[in-house]
Amino acid sequence: MATTHVFVGLALVAPAAVAVPELATPLAIGAVVGGLLPDVDLVLTHRKTFHFPVFGFLAAGLAVGLAAVAPSAITAGIAACVVSAWVHAATDVLGGGPEMDPWRNPSERAVYDHVRGAWIRPRRLIRYDGAPEDALLATVLAVPALVAFSGSVQWLIVAGVGVSLAYALCRRRLVEWVPDWIE
Repeated sequence: MATTHVFVGLALVAPAAVAVPELATPLAIGAVVGGLLPDVDLVLTHRKTFHFPVFGFLAAGLAVGLAAVAPSAITAGIAACVVSAWVHAATDVLGGGPEMDPWRNPSERAVYDHVRGAWIRPRRLIRYDGAPEDALLATVLAVPALVAFSGSVQWLIVAGVGVSLAYALCRRRLVEWVPDWIE
C-alpha cells in the first residue's frame, strides 16, 4: 500500500528529524516522495521499471554519505528520498505479487532484481496491498512520524492513516473499477 511505504520512509527519517529539527521538513518531503516514487511504474511494468531492490542500496548509501559529508536541506531531502525509494523496492518482496487481484490468481513475481535479471518471489507476509495486516502496519508505522514531526506533516500523516484504513475496507471491491490496461 502506498501509504505504508510512505510511513516506512517517515519512520526511517524520524530520528534524524528529531536530532536535527531544522531538516525535518526536507526529510519528510524526501521520505514521502521516495515512498511513492517507485510506484510510478504502475502503468509500465509494475515493480520492475522503477523498482531497484539491489541497485537501490548503492544509491541510498551514496545519498546518505553525501548528506553526512555536506549536510543541507537539499542533501537531507535527497537522501531521504533515495533511501525511502530503495526500502520501498526492497520491502515489496514481503507482500504479494504486483497483480491487482492476488487472492484470485497470485503470481510468483514480487519485485524484479535487475542485478540477477530475474523476479524475486513474494514472501506474502502482507497478503496483498490493502490487506487488513497492511492497514495495521501502516497505522503502527505512522506513530514514530507523528511523534517526530509537527504541524502540517502531522496532519498529512493523520490523513494518510485515514486513507489507509478506508482503502483497506474497500480494497477487494476496487478491482472491479480498475481499467484492464493497468494490470
